[in-house]
Amino acid sequence: MSSAKDFLQAIGRDVEKKVSVEKWEDLFRMRRDDFKILGVSVQDRRYIMWAMEKYRWGAEPTDFSHEAKPKKKYRGRGPRVQHGKRVR
Repeated sequence: MSSAKDFLQAIGRDVEKKVSVEKWEDLFRMRRDDFKILGVSVQDRRYIMWAMEKYRWGAEPTDFSHEAKPKKKYRGRGPRVQHGKRVR
């Protein structure tokens, strides 16, 4: 990675649009509260912090980056609701 922006693009989830940082030092010194001030959602904050820690340990972003889970199509869990229909 040559810059912080490249790293943010590599981890995906469009976080490079939500966080505008140019230098490595600025990105890796940021804490949870700094991301909160920028208006980054909780899920994205946790994902960015998780990805930065993986990168610190030497993993490549292409190995660990993944997209967010899609929303559930059906409400409820268990035997009463299956495929969106109530089961008796």
